[in-house]
Amino acid sequence: MQIGIVGLPNVGKSTLFKALTNPVKSPDGGHGAGKQIAIANYPFTTIDPNVGVVEVPDERLKILAGLSHSKKIVPTAIEFIDIAGLIKGAAEGEGLGNKFLANIREVDAVAHVVRVFEDKNIIHVHSKVDPVHDIEIIKTELALADLQSIEKRKAKKNKNEDLSAGQAGLPELELLASKKVIYVLNASEEQVKNRWQPEPELIKAMGESQYVVLSANFELLLSEASPEEKDLYLTEVFREHSGLDELISKSYKLLDLITFLTTGEDETRAWTAPKNTPIPKASRAIHTDFEKLFIRAEVINWQKLVEAGSWGKARENGTLKLVGRDYIVQDGDVVEIKI
Repeated sequence: MQIGIVGLPNVGKSTLFKALTNPVKSPDGGHGAGKQIAIANYPFTTIDPNVGVVEVPDERLKILAGLSHSKKIVPTAIEFIDIAGLIKGAAEGEGLGNKFLANIREVDAVAHVVRVFEDKNIIHVHSKVDPVHDIEIIKTELALADLQSIEKRKAKKNKNEDLSAGQAGLPELELLASKKVIYVLNASEEQVKNRWQPEPELIKAMGESQYVVLSANFELLLSEASPEEKDLYLTEVFREHSGLDELISKSYKLLDLITFLTTGEDETRAWTAPKNTPIPKASRAIHTDFEKLFIRAEVINWQKLVEAGSWGKARENGTLKLVGRDYIVQDGDVVEIKI
């Protein structure tokens, strides 16, 4: 599942993407190999979309791994895609508009980065920081692109070109404006420290979408820090967790995904499934053959397993459930599939 990072030029998209995808710093201070991308103070630094696979934070894994004495922990992940900055007129092909619109059609949801910080050294594409105006530009361009798509489809219909059988009117279109959105309000470090929150007008512009307030520059600093340094930096801005952790977790939920778990001596691992998925279909994440070979599964909520102290004790006290093919897997289920 993919989240596309979008926004106007110079709002901090590429900085945010780099912070998201920076390799974890090792205890000796070194980094593993990681993708380095261009960050510059001018539009269109990012021309082709960069893709980063990002681990989803999950504190349950460490707890279960301790219980099972697991040799390793494997989190689940989602993909973030850094998409070229959009400008007014994109729907008409201005700037990299056509490429932007093509890229955004391919993602499952959108993280819309909106600049709310003031910095005279970083050029704003419209010469002033106005987050409400910036949001409306993106919304307008997506709506105009959708209108163009609808008009093209109508033109095809009028030419009697092949339409899907049994449908009245136009075939269903996947409209850009209908994509799920989470807003990333890119603030200064000082704003983050002072617990800055959006004004009512900005909240209204974002509609019912969720939002995260963070500083992309500060998150980049955190991503390059050692664990000890990271804790110190977070203390300085009075935060327990990074803004990126909040963004990743909310993005995962935005996609209507749940996490189920397996645990044992070899590994404790998180697996992803869409909400309301029957357990045989969800088990395909573990192995593609599991769905057709599925007989039954033992299932327990992760907290109940921790309370029991072991799989065997959970079976003894009756908190371990034996379920069949019609069971809908739940977030936080620890499962053992029988095939």
